[in-house]
Amino acid sequence: MRRDAVRATLEVDARASRVVSKGTAMTATAHVVVGVVPGQPDAVVTTAASLARLLGAEVACAWVDSSRLAIERRLDGSVVSVSMSVEINDAMVETMDPELEHHLGELLDGAGAPWTAHALAGLPSQQLGDLADELDAAMIVVGTREPGLRGSLHEFFSGSVAAQLSHRQHRPVLVVPLAPVGLDAPLPWEPDENPSP
Repeated sequence: MRRDAVRATLEVDARASRVVSKGTAMTATAHVVVGVVPGQPDAVVTTAASLARLLGAEVACAWVDSSRLAIERRLDGSVVSVSMSVEINDAMVETMDPELEHHLGELLDGAGAPWTAHALAGLPSQQLGDLADELDAAMIVVGTREPGLRGSLHEFFSGSVAAQLSHRQHRPVLVVPLAPVGLDAPLPWEPDENPSP
């Protein structure tokens, strides 16, 4: 069959994200991107899996090494990164922590939605947004910040990943509350009016 004839048999319906070939619809795989970190409560991943199952989508679990900078994204989806420290010259291919990937498998293998693991490097909000663009994801799922001083300092200096995502890209962002506080308690970024002695 000539190349022009092949092109003529395909009609792309961008609104429905499908390719129609000779009257048969082949739906492109939908994705839900979820930001993952070691030790994160399971609720973030299980929420993403539930949504993906309802949408008939694949869960794209993304871990971002924020201490490194991505210098190359390969065709297989892997990322080559370097340390952000000028004193260290160590280009390497990012890999997900095997324990984290194993834990994701335990959570997702029976969840009713296929899943993939992605190891990225750089600014988490930018990398999650870029992956969502690459996959044309339906949404991005993240958890609220980690409690404690380290999380508070990180959020103070860099802003929350959820806030950055909601202002710097066009996809819906679902934020899973991990440590909600009561209506009478101060919010995590507010000073505690009744500090303990």
